[in-house]
Amino acid sequence: MTGFFDRTHGRPSWRKAGRDEGFRIVGQRGRQWDVRRLNRHWGQVRIPKVGWVRFRWSRPVPKGVKSFRITRDRAGRWHVAFAHIPGPVPAPGNGEVVGLDRGVTVSAALSTGELLTAPGLSQSERRRLAYLERKLAGGQRGSNRRGKVKTAIARLKARDADRRKDWCEKLSTSLARRFDIIRLEELNIQGMTRSAKGTLEAPGRNVAAKAGLNRGIHRSGWGLLARRLEQKAPGRVEKISPAFTSQRCSACGLVDRKSRESQAAFRCTACGYACNADVNAARNIAAGRAVTARGGHREPGPVNREPQLLLPSA
Repeated sequence: MTGFFDRTHGRPSWRKAGRDEGFRIVGQRGRQWDVRRLNRHWGQVRIPKVGWVRFRWSRPVPKGVKSFRITRDRAGRWHVAFAHIPGPVPAPGNGEVVGLDRGVTVSAALSTGELLTAPGLSQSERRRLAYLERKLAGGQRGSNRRGKVKTAIARLKARDADRRKDWCEKLSTSLARRFDIIRLEELNIQGMTRSAKGTLEAPGRNVAAKAGLNRGIHRSGWGLLARRLEQKAPGRVEKISPAFTSQRCSACGLVDRKSRESQAAFRCTACGYACNADVNAARNIAAGRAVTARGGHREPGPVNREPQLLLPSA
């Protein structure tokens, strides 16, 4: 409570089973805890008063680690995490710049023309999740059977989160290794995913559609991808204003909402340039160009002296 009133910590919560399960082991007098590798996929760590415990060897354990944490998630899985902050990914030094446009249908579109989608649950897994959620709604609270259903739901959702996290980790590492500068849109994800249900006095509109959009945004991993890029490539990630990047032609610079024929199709009404709409937006982001609401052109760094053709848009 002292930390809460000093505004250094959040408000303490009551102990609840299944939430924040785990403990931390800290070395004494600078001593490193015993960790050894058994084979290619398995290792062992020595836990006081427990003994040697096997764990899945997912990556090399750095030297000099003096503490680790044992946790249990809601899916019933135990994890061991060694306290170590990895260094940034070195820049390739090729001077190349890439633009990244994040979306719901296409999770990440690159200015190179690549269209990437975050993996999720398969169709059969989604059907099973819906079945388990219906079964959970009709179960008796506090019963063992309902607890087993909750665990099964948590395992499916953990599988979905693991696939999304793995995709973000691999993509962020690949971009940090391939490009010197990574540019993406500056999005207020927290504001974009805010609930639209409103209040009793002023209820919201299209609440179900907005909830589906929020789930799609979270499923695409927008925030996780941006955060991991900034951590792996510090100082090499630039955020560009998203204003009119999807309506601007990356070839001639015309801004016209009629050029965006559909979600996936873009055809400039002036020069006839056609390509995928998300790739066109990613190329505008890579160029570092943003059009303000008043129709002015803004570009970081030196002022671009090329003539720009801008049309007013609604």
